[in-house]
Amino acid sequence: MIASEPNSGLDCNVLVLNKHYMPVRIIGVRRAFSLLFRQLAEVVSLEQGTYSNYNFQSWCEVSELKRNFEPENCDWISTVNFYVAVPRIIRLLFYDRLPRSEVKFNRRNIFARDKNSCQYCGRRFPTSELSLDHVFPKSAGGSSTWENIVCACMKCNVAKGGRTPKQAGMTLIQKPVKPKHNPLVRVHLGQPRYKSWQQFLDHAYWSVELK
Repeated sequence: MIASEPNSGLDCNVLVLNKHYMPVRIIGVRRAFSLLFRQLAEVVSLEQGTYSNYNFQSWCEVSELKRNFEPENCDWISTVNFYVAVPRIIRLLFYDRLPRSEVKFNRRNIFARDKNSCQYCGRRFPTSELSLDHVFPKSAGGSSTWENIVCACMKCNVAKGGRTPKQAGMTLIQKPVKPKHNPLVRVHLGQPRYKSWQQFLDHAYWSVELK
């Protein structure tokens, strides 16, 4: 049985590469360990500036060393008998197809594109305090598209009402556009624990598909 230590472990994400080392998606820890345990994937680990590959057994052995000498550098999963470090990247041993390039049009990606900021007042808010606003009002025929929906705080959304920004005397912080790459990748890359993803994403021309 796998359990996580407080504030770590099962809350992490894992970048998945195909067998040609091209990123294909981001998955949760449970799915990653399932693939490793069934020998369908291997760990790709950044160590002193170079990447090393490990199967599940050898990764458990490396984890024991990390636990003894640098536990603060890893997130941990505990089993009945031992601890294992959460891998940041795994490589599929059977999958060589390219990922889809389409960025999904959904609430999560819109929040990520706009960085959880109201596009009228510019302030950042928790997701629970943001709404989605149709720039050209839906009541007037405005469509639900990347180019017509932005994040707005409750106060600004109410002030704008069923009007265009010009009619309401408001100005957009930036023009809404469809992202070329998945905006959530940039969110993850802002966290130090995912810095090892950078090399695989820097020159990518596709977007990472989320689970």
